[in-house]
Amino acid sequence: MPALVKLYIRQVVVGFGLAALFVGMLLWMNVANLGTLVAASDIGFVAVIMLWVFNGIVFAGVQFSIVIMRMGSDGPRGGKREPRVTGERARVHVIEQKPPHILGRR
Repeated sequence: MPALVKLYIRQVVVGFGLAALFVGMLLWMNVANLGTLVAASDIGFVAVIMLWVFNGIVFAGVQFSIVIMRMGSDGPRGGKREPRVTGERARVHVIEQKPPHILGRR
């Protein structure tokens, strides 16, 4: 299996694990009265599964994107970067402009 696919599967598992913790905390802390609502409903497990799956999709996507973005370049990361001195002079292109007329006089 390609390394990128293994990385993706690993990050999806991490994302769904984080989503499970998130939904568990939502229900345990009874945010917006969700815990009571789910406990009182006869099909509350459907709501819990939907919360977990939809949050898992979001968390897995964010987790994977963070890992991919951190793979970035091999150059220096953050801080002050040393200037590159090439010894060449900077070329500046100047377009000739006529001076504006003062008070409409020519």
